[in-house]
Amino acid sequence: MMEELAAALAESESRPDSSIIVLSGSEKTFSAGVDVAAHTPDKVEGMLAKFHSVFRALVASRKVLVAAVRGHCLGGGAELAMMSDVVVTSETATWGFPEISLGCFPPVAATALAALVGQKRAAEVILTGRKFDGRDAVTWGLANSAVPDGQVEATLDDLITQLQELSPVALAATKKAIYAWEAMHFDKGLARAEKVYLDELMKTEDAREGVHAFLEKRMPRWVGK
Repeated sequence: MMEELAAALAESESRPDSSIIVLSGSEKTFSAGVDVAAHTPDKVEGMLAKFHSVFRALVASRKVLVAAVRGHCLGGGAELAMMSDVVVTSETATWGFPEISLGCFPPVAATALAALVGQKRAAEVILTGRKFDGRDAVTWGLANSAVPDGQVEATLDDLITQLQELSPVALAATKKAIYAWEAMHFDKGLARAEKVYLDELMKTEDAREGVHAFLEKRMPRWVGK
């Protein structure tokens, strides 16, 4: 799916007739994030390379990125939503970055979340892994509007209609100007987070234990090393 998403982004980027990319899941789930089994030591480096190439493409995109969030929006899924330009969420959507419960952390959120919600709030939601709803996502700056579940589609359609009435080249240039500062620092920050994740965290016993415990459906037994 990561490869397909990267290919779809590249194809969309090459189309001059399109100015908008919409990221949307099903009615029950926007995205529950990366498969936990992909976090094992033999797979995690390749998984991060593929997944983070998607985010680098999102940051470099000249299209307006719109996310429509319903149901679960967790981990890597919440990272996808937070990196979009405009986000419509249902009020009851379940957001969160639960990686800490696996003995891991979300590298993209660790890099970019504080710029959206503030350092203290970012630290709280990443360090505790607690979930929150769509109304909180709007209050904290992760989403633009929270509407009842049945109104997400109509709200999204209204937004797309507004954007389609505008010049694609003007939107692209404006977006480039808006994110000029963040784009300069995101790649360097994400590379640093990746290094901590792979060279430090993934070499610990607790990181392996957290993933194994989840897959075995049991409580983790942390050893602190």
